[in-house]
Amino acid sequence: MKINRRNFVIRLLTGVTGIFGLLVLDGFWFEKYIISWTEYDISGREDQKIKTIQITDMHLDEIKTFHHAIALRINKEQPDVLFITGDAINYNSRLPLLSNFLGLIDHSIYKVAILGNVEYSGNVDIQALKKVYHDNNGELLVNENCSLKKGERTLNIIGLDDYIGGNADFYKAAKNVDKSLETIVLNHCPGYRDDIERINRRLGTKIKLILSGHTHGGQITFFGKILYTPGGSGRYVKGWYESKETKMYVSKGIGTSVIPVRFGARAEASIFYI
Repeated sequence: MKINRRNFVIRLLTGVTGIFGLLVLDGFWFEKYIISWTEYDISGREDQKIKTIQITDMHLDEIKTFHHAIALRINKEQPDVLFITGDAINYNSRLPLLSNFLGLIDHSIYKVAILGNVEYSGNVDIQALKKVYHDNNGELLVNENCSLKKGERTLNIIGLDDYIGGNADFYKAAKNVDKSLETIVLNHCPGYRDDIERINRRLGTKIKLILSGHTHGGQITFFGKILYTPGGSGRYVKGWYESKETKMYVSKGIGTSVIPVRFGARAEASIFYI
């Protein structure tokens, strides 16, 4: 059937409009709100695995439906520990929102959190933030460490201060940890990973995994090309990075910053068996 010029133009415009609409739907809705739940087993064992979940970079501004869905999934998974690796809130006024979100999560689930750069730039009251976590069966580690015991196994957990807004100090944070135990390091800005490795050559901490966020996976990418990553990212963007000394996972996180769009960097939360 012969198509005249007018019909051709109409079909072309309809196609272009449709494609544009799909891109808008993807960037403003699907990649932001339909969370990708990734799952990794790095335990190297058949029993007594410790189940952890990492969420990061929530940038809470309001509690939306997808936040309820995240909490519901966490409650269903019943991890041994929930890691919150920084940038939970942007401003001090959002502390009640964080408390509300944590209240959606089963109180019995132990939570360990660290600071991100926006908690500093937003002048969040750190002591008040610590209280919010404490009231929800959690703790905020600032160049500190704690331990997690499950059955016959015990893990060290090291929580670093933020690399940009604070004063990340792996030497201080790892002080007095049991060097015979496997250690999880919570480190918001992945760019500090190189310093962790350098310092640990002297300390000899048994690092099993470093968990980071901060980059949002680039947040907006085109055909795999990363347009921008924030300071403190170093050469890291998303996913796994392994060296002879450490294994690090950089999560794309949940929220957005500056522009409320994700493209080629779908929001994620991750389950790790350790």
